[in-house]
Amino acid sequence: MTQPHLAAQRIRVTGLVQGVGFRPFVWRVANENALSGWVRNDALGVEIHLEGIQGGLEHFRHALLSQTPPLARIDDLHIASTAVTGCTDFIIDSSCQGEVHTMIGADTAICPACLAEMCDPTDRRWRHAFITCTHCGPRYTLTRHLPYDRAQTSMASFPQCPTCLNEYTNPAHRRFHSETNCCPVCGPQLQLRNAQGDLIQEDPIAAALGLIQTGGIVAIKGLGGFHLTCDARNAQAVATLRQRKARDEKPFALMAVNASSVEDFVHTAPASLAVLNARERPIVLLPAKAGHATALAGIAPGLDSLGIMLPYTPVQWLLFHEAAGRPSGLAWTEAWQHLLLVMTSANPGGEPLTIANDEAFERLGAIADAFLVHDRDILIRCDDSVVRPIGSTPQFVRRARGYTPSPIQLPENGPSVLALGGWLKNTICITRDNQAWVSQHIGDLDNAASCSFLEETVVHLQNLLDVEPQAIAHDLHPDFYSTRLAQQLARQFEIPCFGIQHHHAHIAAIAAEHGHTGPLLGLALDGVGLGDDGNAWGGELLALQGHTFQRLGHLASSPLPGGDRAAREPWRMAAAALWQIGRGDEIAKRFAALPASTHLGEMLKRGLNCPPTTSLGRLFDAAAGLLGIRTIAAYEGQAAMELETLAARHDMCEAWPGWTINNEVLDFSRMLEQLADWRGDTAEAAARFHATLVAGIKAWVLHATYQRQENTIALGGGCFLNAILSRDLTTELSATGLKVLSAQAIPPNDGGLSLGQAWIALRALHARN
Repeated sequence: MTQPHLAAQRIRVTGLVQGVGFRPFVWRVANENALSGWVRNDALGVEIHLEGIQGGLEHFRHALLSQTPPLARIDDLHIASTAVTGCTDFIIDSSCQGEVHTMIGADTAICPACLAEMCDPTDRRWRHAFITCTHCGPRYTLTRHLPYDRAQTSMASFPQCPTCLNEYTNPAHRRFHSETNCCPVCGPQLQLRNAQGDLIQEDPIAAALGLIQTGGIVAIKGLGGFHLTCDARNAQAVATLRQRKARDEKPFALMAVNASSVEDFVHTAPASLAVLNARERPIVLLPAKAGHATALAGIAPGLDSLGIMLPYTPVQWLLFHEAAGRPSGLAWTEAWQHLLLVMTSANPGGEPLTIANDEAFERLGAIADAFLVHDRDILIRCDDSVVRPIGSTPQFVRRARGYTPSPIQLPENGPSVLALGGWLKNTICITRDNQAWVSQHIGDLDNAASCSFLEETVVHLQNLLDVEPQAIAHDLHPDFYSTRLAQQLARQFEIPCFGIQHHHAHIAAIAAEHGHTGPLLGLALDGVGLGDDGNAWGGELLALQGHTFQRLGHLASSPLPGGDRAAREPWRMAAAALWQIGRGDEIAKRFAALPASTHLGEMLKRGLNCPPTTSLGRLFDAAAGLLGIRTIAAYEGQAAMELETLAARHDMCEAWPGWTINNEVLDFSRMLEQLADWRGDTAEAAARFHATLVAGIKAWVLHATYQRQENTIALGGGCFLNAILSRDLTTELSATGLKVLSAQAIPPNDGGLSLGQAWIALRALHARN
């Protein structure tokens, strides 16, 4: 009888293929097709050697592409014929070290299979707070280096018991090489401690829930940091949390067991439900229903949206499970539940997240009544991601847990570049070949702890990707800590350093994520960024070509009375608006309750500490101040958010004839006059303000596109987190035949700057060669 002809193949797989159950998947498919050989992790990704008949090899290749594990992603697949070596079976070989060209996965929510085991009284992982498998759980926040093996994670100090080790070494098991695998016998231990750090000798979950339900505040150790938690329905508990955390008005995020449990408070749509239930589990900003401010007092003052997220860690699920009476099975997870939790980041004073137990007792001891902690270390701080559905597409407000460190594909290869972002909402970006890794949200660099977090993130991401940057990029502003660090590192590494104009970076980030390499018009609308003329920009029309840009036009300049203070006190921008339209004598009377109003007119007249700005963000502030919506802001963007909230409450209305365009300068002075004289419904005025902005900006953009014969425009900058502006401007411009690009993979605000900086530096390096 003729022996079948054997062939051999060597397969190289790159992408997100480590720590996601890829090797056992390969093992299973190889055995199903009677193939022998081996599979192993290495620094490039996964390498496979196969031997068998041609039909089996073809079936294997088809399954490899069509049946990929849920957390895996294949970016590239290379297959080459090789010599038959006579393998008799298929094995999973040990990992190889070397220069890293693979990646680590993001932290993901507990999968249905693990949740079912956790809720099964007969299962050995019943109520196990650290249940996980290859399809779920932490990755990024507990990994030191690649390749992703247990020894490189914070699980290295937890040797597996014989039963867990049997699962870990069994290729047919769901937990084969699940680096976080453990059980109640061998895994981390959950504890509840009081504010002094003393152990509370009770069931940790039951006691923590009891404290929450009686008005207490509990600090809970999560994946990338601690949360501060209280009963969202208890107005006194919410007020106490605000007072202790010194967070007067900024909205809190809420956690519910499922979407049906918040249907009395928010409107949902299929697109938002899909994001809520996605394995990334971000906070989703949803439109609130009437009456939410009464039922959930103090959660989101002055706003008509609520940030909602669903449980993603076993500990969070166990709190809801306890509240439901510890039921068996999963039916309870779909049922309405009364328990609704405030779940806010534990970072007092705007500093980075608290991640260590001792650090939590020290920094949060005056805020929390108790601490739900464990002994598994968090290695990397990573905040919750925040998204806002705009139309059918979710837009990032903050990109962090669940999405970081997933890379963004670039349209071109290039040397590694490190970009250090800006001042507010800082992130960093590192490129490798044709991919860009944008870090988790670092935050505002206005304190030493955040600056240290920036430095930690630079070191960690470089180590994780095993790259040495060939160039560094930063914002133009010389006083940003990120700028000074970039220049220091450039000297240390002896590599080029590129200063990138703020709004150029906003538009370049969108070009990079959309793979756009040709000429591009950009509309950059935000709070402030240093222009290349030394002034504060923020309402810019740009033309991008290669690594360069040209400023085509801008909003009419307005003074900033008191400099940066004007960004925190919208009444100052309202006063500047009055002065601009020739009514400076009204300032003292209109703002008589504010002592500084008596001399602000003179400051404006003499130009003392009143630098000019073209910022659209400050125009929002002026409108809020003129309408009496907000005089002093408790947090960044509050005035604009409240203005948007009021506008959304009013039916669509016509724009005022409130703008002029002269020499590519868009001037809304006429609209400011309308706002200054308005005595009607404030919501109508807010709606007209938005409509006028859209109409004026549309006319401005169309004039520029006609002049330059361009049909693609990118919309970037923090003002595009305004849903009305973003939605209506995109609709209006698209209706004229323009191709409109917007931020999707990264936030449009300063959280996306580092990607734009890196892309510009890459293109500058290409231009040099």
